[in-house]
Amino acid sequence: MNDDDHLHGDRFALTDAGHVVVDDLEPGPAAPSLIWATWALFVGLGMMLIGAGLFGTLVGVRSQLDGFGSLAIGLIVAAYYGGFLLGSRLTLRLLGSVGHIRVYTALASMLAAAIVTAGLLPEPVAWVALRLTAGMCVAGQYVVAESWLNQIVSNRGRGRLLSIYTVVTVVAYGVGQLWFTRFDPTAITGFGVAAICVSVAVTPVALSEEASPPVLAKPAALPLRELWRIAPTGIVTSLLVGVTHGSFIGLGAVYATHAGLSIGEIGVFVTMPTLGSLLLSVPVSSASDGVDRRLVGALAATVAAVAAYGLTITGPAGWAGLGCMALIGGMTYPLYSIAGAYTNDWVPADKLTAASSQLVLLYGAGAFIGPNIGSAMMGAMGDVGYVWMTVATHAAIASFLAFRLVQHPTSVRAKPWNEIPVAGRLLYLPATAVAMGRRLRPQRRARLPRDRADSDRRRP
Repeated sequence: MNDDDHLHGDRFALTDAGHVVVDDLEPGPAAPSLIWATWALFVGLGMMLIGAGLFGTLVGVRSQLDGFGSLAIGLIVAAYYGGFLLGSRLTLRLLGSVGHIRVYTALASMLAAAIVTAGLLPEPVAWVALRLTAGMCVAGQYVVAESWLNQIVSNRGRGRLLSIYTVVTVVAYGVGQLWFTRFDPTAITGFGVAAICVSVAVTPVALSEEASPPVLAKPAALPLRELWRIAPTGIVTSLLVGVTHGSFIGLGAVYATHAGLSIGEIGVFVTMPTLGSLLLSVPVSSASDGVDRRLVGALAATVAAVAAYGLTITGPAGWAGLGCMALIGGMTYPLYSIAGAYTNDWVPADKLTAASSQLVLLYGAGAFIGPNIGSAMMGAMGDVGYVWMTVATHAAIASFLAFRLVQHPTSVRAKPWNEIPVAGRLLYLPATAVAMGRRLRPQRRARLPRDRADSDRRRP
C-alpha cells in the first residue's frame, strides 16, 4: 500500500508498528434507514438543549443583574465546561455497562434537577457547583449521541451526518437563548421551564422502537497518547475549538449586557450565531467530505476571525453587528464537526466511542480555559476584550491547520469531482490557493487527507 492508495469509505488505522490496518466497512445505512435510526435521538437532544440554552442565558444575565464579580462570572461559565471533563469520562464507563438509553435518561434527570436548584439558589458558590453538574450532564449526552451516530455511518457520509447533528444541537441551544426574552431573569419561571424541556427530552429516546441504538460492548480503550499517534490534528483542533467556543458562547450574553443592550436585544444577539450555523454548518461540513477537511477548517476559521474583527468596527448593536455574529456562528460551529470527522476517519471501528469521549474531553478542557482567559481580557480591556479573544482563537485554529497542511500536503480533493458537493466545489479554488499552487493531477481515484500517520506509514 502506498500513499496514493484510495481508502475513502474504509476504516483504517495504524498499529503500534506503524502499519496500516484496513477494515472494510459496509456503505452504511441508506438515508431512510438513518432517519429512522436517528430521529428520536435528534428530537430528544434538541429538546434537552433548548432547556440548556435557556438555562445558560438566564445564568449569564442574572449573574450580571445580581452584581456578581468578573472572577465569579468567569468561574461560573468555566465550571460548566469543567463538567465536560468529568462527564465524558464517566459516560464512557457507563455506556459499556448499562447502555445508551439508560445513560441518556439518568443524565437528563440530573440536568433537570440542577436547573431547578439553580433557580432556587442564585448564589455564586452554588451556581459554580450546579453549572459543573450541568456541564457534566450535557457532555455525557454528547458522548452518547456521537457514539450512537459514529457506529451507524461510514466515513463517506460522516461529515454530513455530524454536520446535521451539529445543526440540531446549535439551533436547539439557540432557540433556548432566544426564548429567554420571554422570561424575567430574576424569577424562577424561566428555570422551571428549562427543567421541563429537559425532562420531556427523555420521552422520544426512551419510547421509540425504531431508534434503538447500536449494541455496544465494553468500549475499547484509546489513551490520548495513542490517539495522538493516529490523529494529532484532531486532538489539537478539538482543544482549540473548545477554547474558542468556551469564550465565544459562554461570555456572549455577558458582553451584550456590558454593552448596554436590552433584554430583547441580548436574546437576538446571542441567537445570531445559531442562525448562521443553520445556514452554513451543513454546507461547510459537507464540503469537508469532498475537499481536504483541514483546508475547509482553515478557511472557515479565517472567515470567522475576519468577521470577529468586524465587531470592533460595528459594535454589537445594529444589523452590521448582528451580521458579524451570524457569520462567526456559521463558520465556527462546523469546526468541531470537522475535527471529529477527521479524527474518526483514522480511528479503528472498535475505538470510535473512546475517540468521541476523548474529543469531548479535549473540547471541555479547552472550553474550561476559554472563559477564564476571555473574562480576564474583558477585565483588562473592557468589552472589546471579548471580541479580540474571538479573533485570536480563530486565528490560532486557522494557523495550526495551515501548518499541518504545509507539513503534510496532499491533494485538495478527497473525492472525484462529480461526487463533491456544491459547497465543496465553491471552496475548491480558495482551497487550491491555500495549498500554495501545488500541482493537482486530475484522476479518477481520489485521495484522503493525510495526517501525521503518513509520516509513520513511511517509516521502515
